[in-house]
Amino acid sequence: MDSYRIGLIVPSSNVTVETELPALLRSSADAEFTFHSSRMRMTAVTPAGLRAMNVQRERCVIEIADASPDVILYACLVALMAGEPGEHRRAEGLIAEQLATGGSAARIRSSAGALVEALRALGARRIALVTPYLRPLARKVVGYLSAEDFEVSDWRALEVEDNREVGCIPGDRVMASARDLDLAGVDAVVLSACVQMPSLSLIAPAEDELGIPVISAATAGAFGILRGLGLPTKLPGAGSLLSGSYS
Repeated sequence: MDSYRIGLIVPSSNVTVETELPALLRSSADAEFTFHSSRMRMTAVTPAGLRAMNVQRERCVIEIADASPDVILYACLVALMAGEPGEHRRAEGLIAEQLATGGSAARIRSSAGALVEALRALGARRIALVTPYLRPLARKVVGYLSAEDFEVSDWRALEVEDNREVGCIPGDRVMASARDLDLAGVDAVVLSACVQMPSLSLIAPAEDELGIPVISAATAGAFGILRGLGLPTKLPGAGSLLSGSYS
């Protein structure tokens, strides 16, 4: 069985992506994975905090490239979706150029780009989402997805500014927000539009309850990594997106 190294560039206060992504990918029957992180200092999920974090990106790319990863995930969705439309493509392109200059052949993904990619793979046009962000940042995410030609019919913002607290949001609060969404005509629900807000254990039950595909930033990230490596997108218990039906 082939083994792959996954590089993660994460906010310093993030713990969830380093829990949920390995749990997902290590359930693969087709490959083995190891995970290696570099961190950008950030605790407050505010425009100023995100800007200060993003300027640390080049250092993190250099550091993680030393581990010779096969794929690197820029694992902070709102850091890019708070920017101008298409920011994930610009950021991924800049990281790819930096990697190539340093002689690294690593593929690059971002949580923002992976979410867009996953929704398109599902054929979803009309979506609803749950975010942990303050409402102004949540509106930025909604606007970003709208600029990618998705119709965001309804959304909820849990208004948590401290990124450390985002990692402790209980699942029943996330599900309560999902149940409160107007899902008329919705093609898919993004249960957690943030790699730090825990939701992995909720994906399959939420899909059964709501009757439509349910994804998260974590499941979208896993999908994008598997796709980028040319591996089957089939992982057990992770919802429709990772059922192997979409490639």
